Amino acid sequence: MPFASRTQHDWGLRTRTLLLGRRTLIMGILNVTPDSFSDGGLFYSPAHAPERALQHGNKLLDEGADILDLGGESTRPNAIPLSADEEQSRILPVLESILKQHPHAILSVDTFHASTARRAVEAGAEIVNDVSGHLWDPAMSATCAELHCAAILMHTHGRPQDWPTLPPLDREEILPLVVSGLTQCLEAVTTAGITRKKIVLDPGLGFGKRLDENYPILAHLDELHQFNLPILIGASRKGFLAHSLTQNPTLAALYAENAPTSNDRINATTAANVTAILAGAHILRVHDVRPAVEAAAIADQVLRNI
Repeated sequence: MPFASRTQHDWGLRTRTLLLGRRTLIMGILNVTPDSFSDGGLFYSPAHAPERALQHGNKLLDEGADILDLGGESTRPNAIPLSADEEQSRILPVLESILKQHPHAILSVDTFHASTARRAVEAGAEIVNDVSGHLWDPAMSATCAELHCAAILMHTHGRPQDWPTLPPLDREEILPLVVSGLTQCLEAVTTAGITRKKIVLDPGLGFGKRLDENYPILAHLDELHQFNLPILIGASRKGFLAHSLTQNPTLAALYAENAPTSNDRINATTAANVTAILAGAHILRVHDVRPAVEAAAIADQVLRNI
């Protein structure tokens, strides 16, 4: 995979514009959930909400996060569906607390519920990050168009409840599947009134692509430049990275008894992030902000010298 000459874009948020492409932007993950795969329960407790989440959000911002992405519902495999009302009860107090302390912070809401997107944007969020690409709630595209917020469209293959039983994908069909899915999403959301300057694309690592099925996406990420839109990559701590560590002959003995924990995947995440940047990714969505900022500083310098 040759290094990509990264494109530049003016990304229209709800109230401002972000220049993408000059340097890699870092989106810090703030999960206000009891059951997310990596940090479920760490920053969510009804008895301490929103204080614990606010403290972690402050840490992510201090470490250099350009954007905070707040999520209230887990989308790990076999995740239990959550009502929009419960999701909002988790997210909104945290969002309001962060903006009270950091009125200029850029906040994204990670949701596929249009009603949650509406309430979060009305409370000050700039971006709606929908893992379904606006497929799971038919009102999402019209809601985002009406609110004039930015939209991150992710490609997802099936739903979390389906992922354990999905048939395997051939290596040759993975990129065409992603490109076709994102093409359909783009046609639908632009027809609904969302302008292209509001849109960022995410190929959805791990979302219905199992283990090594994710590597063709990273290896051929440059093929997504055909859309002429910014690209976000979320490889952070994901299971396919852990699988690769356990399959490596040098590391197999180390992980023979216990699979790599989420904290054991930070170096692997950094490798995936650098790969993505050198292929032209504009934004990284990460749990660990400081390592991502440092990795991006080096990878960005490489891109400047192509």
